[in-house]
Amino acid sequence: MTDQNPFMAAYDGLLYGLRGWDDLDAFWDVLRRHNDGGWYVYAVGQAVPERPASPEALSTFIDEIDRLLRAEHDEDYCGIVYVDDRRQPSFVKIYDPNNLGAVCGSSGRRVPPGWVLSRVPPVALSDSLPVAGNRRRWWQRLFS
Repeated sequence: MTDQNPFMAAYDGLLYGLRGWDDLDAFWDVLRRHNDGGWYVYAVGQAVPERPASPEALSTFIDEIDRLLRAEHDEDYCGIVYVDDRRQPSFVKIYDPNNLGAVCGSSGRRVPPGWVLSRVPPVALSDSLPVAGNRRRWWQRLFS
């Protein structure tokens, strides 16, 4: 048995990619139905949140991150959002379209996600990259 932190166990656990934009739309609907004030919203590279986001803050985040992903991930597919369970989610990784590298780690360098939504309190991800100024300003506008 391992003593791994619950957040890191979920972070390293099995996640399923949302391939199409329609899959992402359906997932946002599920997440909105599970928006009960129990979600931590963590921007990797920023301060780890000490408490879950309010339902209003999570709803705003969903709207804003959806706009950002669609504007900056200029593909006809999504493929950069991963979730542990599409129907009963408790952990979500969202990769930054401007910092994808080889998300699967095949390059030998593990690229951290830009954002993590979690039902368990997050811990700082030590391998995070510096956050671009425009992302920092966007995040501060949402959660300050």
